[in-house]
Amino acid sequence: MKKTSILWIILDLIFLIIFNVVFFVLGGVEHSASVWISYVFIHFAYLMLIITPILTRKGKSSAVFGFSLYSISSVYFFVELITGVIFILISPDSYKSALLVQLIIAGFYGIILISNMIANERTADDEEKRKYEISYVKDASAKLKGMLDVVADKEAKRKVEKLYDAVYSSPVKSHPNLAQMENRILQSINELDEAIYEGNKDNIMSLANSLLSAVNERNMRLKSLN
Repeated sequence: MKKTSILWIILDLIFLIIFNVVFFVLGGVEHSASVWISYVFIHFAYLMLIITPILTRKGKSSAVFGFSLYSISSVYFFVELITGVIFILISPDSYKSALLVQLIIAGFYGIILISNMIANERTADDEEKRKYEISYVKDASAKLKGMLDVVADKEAKRKVEKLYDAVYSSPVKSHPNLAQMENRILQSINELDEAIYEGNKDNIMSLANSLLSAVNERNMRLKSLN
């Protein structure tokens, strides 16, 4: 285990140790049900604060996602800590008020936290989709542009240039129904690269024509889908 991880664990344990020492030293072990309910809810709130980073969706905006979720958990922890301590100090004979109040607070926290997690998931999915959409045109264009410096035959080079222009000017936005077609286009571009490396003009012309048709078909289908 890394030293940093150990230090974070120690840091997380400081509050639990201090809180429990104060709780048992000053109050002993004999408490009413309302006090134990508050004790449990405070520990639950702190546990949620600790594990919040685990609930954060990884991605381009993970820092933003983590900050929003951590802020929600922090607010819940401090509200619960204050509420729980009040009930511990008052120590009502009936457990109902302590249970209901803290359960309602936890319920609001759960609703807000999960709602934000759902929103973060949607945002992250949109980012992944956008990343894929950009990568298709970007990767295909980059590969074709690199091939232009290698093609020796002038006629074949003009054909590859025409294909490059078609791909480069293609809409970046995509659609899930076109995923297989775009993957096939990228695979065919790799085959074209091999043909250029081998210097096979006929194969270069054939692949370039097929790719140009596929790229145009992809763009036409995209218009009908959007």
